[in-house]
Amino acid sequence: MKKQQLFFLLLLHIIGLNFANAQKLSDNAAIEIVNKSIDAMGGQKLLQSIKTLYTDSETEMQGRKVNWIVKEMLPNKGSFQIIYQGRTVYQNWFNGKIGYELNNGEKKLADQEEFKDKKYKQNIFNELDYINPSLYRLEFIGEEKIESNNCNKIKATLTNGLVKILYYDKNTFLLTKTEKILNAEKNSFSTTYYSNYKKFNDLTYFTEMKFGEKENIQIATIIKLLYNENITEKDFE
Repeated sequence: MKKQQLFFLLLLHIIGLNFANAQKLSDNAAIEIVNKSIDAMGGQKLLQSIKTLYTDSETEMQGRKVNWIVKEMLPNKGSFQIIYQGRTVYQNWFNGKIGYELNNGEKKLADQEEFKDKKYKQNIFNELDYINPSLYRLEFIGEEKIESNNCNKIKATLTNGLVKILYYDKNTFLLTKTEKILNAEKNSFSTTYYSNYKKFNDLTYFTEMKFGEKENIQIATIIKLLYNENITEKDFE
């Protein structure tokens, strides 16, 4: 009987070790994929050298053509504007600590819940945050075809509990899709697709974003991208 118990305990120990090793290998595989994505975008040195990022995207809202202006400054400042016929019809921004919005031309405190994840950002490019173990835990969870692309699938868990599912093209290693889990119990996701990557100087970046699923998809196309220019601290005051 004692031999059987000893064998059973030994078996459990071996299974536990194998699971731990598999989990470790899975995490290493995920980190390697994200590092390859960083290389595909231009390399870690380039991404770390980018202190500001400016994008101007064209899209359509309620049947009207509008532009989305996004400004980002290292490490976590951000601004979003909706421009219609040359006029700002909506704006919100985060100064690194507090989020604001422009309502009828008046600066007001925004719903701080919208900016809760911003406080954890340390880089403009999410991939640099993903490989930081003090911020994210990564897990390789398999492969999946997204449209016509075979993708590696990674689960990224932020220290505050936020969970994202990331899909990286197996050939280019560029990001194809993200799912932000809003409510796991209700199977609720916020989905974004990325495509039509182009080079902006040394940076390789997507130019088309699709938000949502099926009949609710909205498309935004980046028509202008600048980095390390056109943005100052005043943009976030």
